[in-house]
Amino acid sequence: MPIVEAHILEGYSPTEKSRLTTALTDAIRFVVPAPDEAITVMLHEYPSEAYARGGQHRKPAPALPDPTQIVRAYLAAMEARDLDTAKTTLGVGFQMVFPGTRPMTELSELIDWSKGRYRFVKKTYDGFDALHSGGVAVVYARGTLYGEWMDGTPFEGIRFIDRFEIARDKIQRQDVWNDMAEVRAQ
Repeated sequence: MPIVEAHILEGYSPTEKSRLTTALTDAIRFVVPAPDEAITVMLHEYPSEAYARGGQHRKPAPALPDPTQIVRAYLAAMEARDLDTAKTTLGVGFQMVFPGTRPMTELSELIDWSKGRYRFVKKTYDGFDALHSGGVAVVYARGTLYGEWMDGTPFEGIRFIDRFEIARDKIQRQDVWNDMAEVRAQ
């Protein structure tokens, strides 16, 4: 039964502490074959006056936003075609790659590219998976697409996976995989 103890400065919200204990539990499960209920995570909080580095008392760093929520906000804005809001979630140098495209850097490029493919498309989400890798948060959104082809014929149940890289609280990259071309060819 793994027991993990983490020492943190006071100042994090209950939601942020819950995210931390969940992330620590997940990290243990990457290596130790224990069920979640067998993993104990304890947070020990200390007032900032009880901590000094270099002789200076320090305040805790603000918690990073949940990368899954950043992705959800972006996807909701895109589906609503609220491009101004969607742009606020994107970092400098943002790139997106969709099936059969070169990297695009502007949301308007995506809108132009999709105009001849379908009248509209929406997503049903089966889940979001987040992890940290190589200095960035990685979020996978997965589910199915539904919408209407250019001739008015409806479609549904087309699988997709979107992979996002988030750094400095902004989406840096989006890669998209889906079965739209295969379904369309039928």
